[in-house]
Amino acid sequence: MNSGYAGWRAPVQWAIGLVMLMLAMAAPTLSAQATPNATKPVRTVLVMGDSLSAAYGLSASQGWVALTADRVTRLRPGWRMVNASISGETTAGGASRIAGELKRSKPSVVVIELGANDGLRGLPLALTRANLERMIKLSQASGARVLLVGMRMPPNLGRDYTQGFERNYSELSKLHKTGFLPFLLEPIARDRANFQPDNLHPVASAQPKLRDHVWKSLAPLLD
Repeated sequence: MNSGYAGWRAPVQWAIGLVMLMLAMAAPTLSAQATPNATKPVRTVLVMGDSLSAAYGLSASQGWVALTADRVTRLRPGWRMVNASISGETTAGGASRIAGELKRSKPSVVVIELGANDGLRGLPLALTRANLERMIKLSQASGARVLLVGMRMPPNLGRDYTQGFERNYSELSKLHKTGFLPFLLEPIARDRANFQPDNLHPVASAQPKLRDHVWKSLAPLLD
């Protein structure tokens, strides 16, 4: 019985060794095939905005940025969105934070949605323009594409101010060759039902319209 066991044990051990050798030889190929997917870099869209992008009065998941992030996940694999928006943010605040946000997120696209709080406070147009320009320049210097999202002010601030405020965005976009969305609230601005009681911040049901509006200008930058 012992001699029989010894007789078939050697072929079995030889067969096992051969299988292990074949697996070892195949391992580099399998690893090489898996590596590209495992190490494929994820590109980032960084949103620098105010309460309109920070989903003020809503849950974060209801805001247009979160809704856009969901769409990006489905339609643009390999991309993600980082929302660095802060309620109450001015262009001065954005200009002071942009370098740190660029370093932290290393974005391929930067969405700049700021200026509304400057206008509501009646801050000098030249100051708002300089802050926006700083954000654009630093973003482009980092290698990112920029989508500049414009805003408009109510007429009670005076014609010169409101027209100058709106012109800041179009002129900066043209000068620095950025993507451009003239007015974030365009699809919802004329219907009071789209806004919360403060008449400034959109309700949850209006957020998909903002997502779709922004998407028209953002999607080409993700190709």
